[in-house]
Amino acid sequence: MANLKISDLWIYPIKSLAGIQLTKATVERRGLQYDRRWVLVDENGVFVNQRDYPEMNFLQPIINESSITIKYKQGEKESLTFSLSEPDTDPVKVTVWDDVCTGTPVDASADAWFSEFLGKPVRLLYMHKDGIRPADPRYAISDADEVSYADGYPILMISEASLALLNSKTEENIPMNRFRANIIISGADAHQEDSLHKIEIDGVKLFGVKPCARCVMTTIDIDTGLKGKEPLKTLSTYRKVGHKILFGENFIPASEGSIEIGQEIIVHSTKKTAL
Repeated sequence: MANLKISDLWIYPIKSLAGIQLTKATVERRGLQYDRRWVLVDENGVFVNQRDYPEMNFLQPIINESSITIKYKQGEKESLTFSLSEPDTDPVKVTVWDDVCTGTPVDASADAWFSEFLGKPVRLLYMHKDGIRPADPRYAISDADEVSYADGYPILMISEASLALLNSKTEENIPMNRFRANIIISGADAHQEDSLHKIEIDGVKLFGVKPCARCVMTTIDIDTGLKGKEPLKTLSTYRKVGHKILFGENFIPASEGSIEIGQEIIVHSTKKTAL
């Protein structure tokens, strides 16, 4: 098998906000450290996302030593800063798709800042250590598997070759961050990530459990916030299974540790793919 390596790492601390590019990351059972550990919810506790509010992508998180700052990338707006520590508040219910879990409110000033930006009442919640959201039992490796506020799984991996194949078929160039993956790999064939079952990166073991079904969020231009037809229009011509369009592979960590760009990916086992 080809020499697979990590070529890029990303986290998205607040669900649906812009991401942070890393050179190294800590792998936790819920995913990469700080990835999707915060979420904005409406007055009913339902998560708020870019599908309805594409302008959320214009909010850029910046992680400092002990705090996180949110800056508006498109104009003048006072930034927001709050602690990385777990808030000392009572947990409340959070609904992410079909899952109901819990989160601890950050503070009233954060709620007011985001509410003003979105033009609707929202609350910022943190996934506290006891706020367990179990991974889908149909694909989990063990009963202890859990996930953050990500759509469904702890880690998303995409190969550079998969994106290159897509862009060879489209008239516009689609950047990788439209797909909001955590681990980007080089040295693979297009969509080879789909076949990876058990892999290891510097002692960290991960299992590829399910292809990622893509939604309209991938059609939002990260620079303008406008929705288009790509990449779903093109992907539907060669990456559609049933009613789902697949791009990238979801992984569940079986151990914790540190990974970084340039590290080799050891493949222990592979599986059959849907395409």
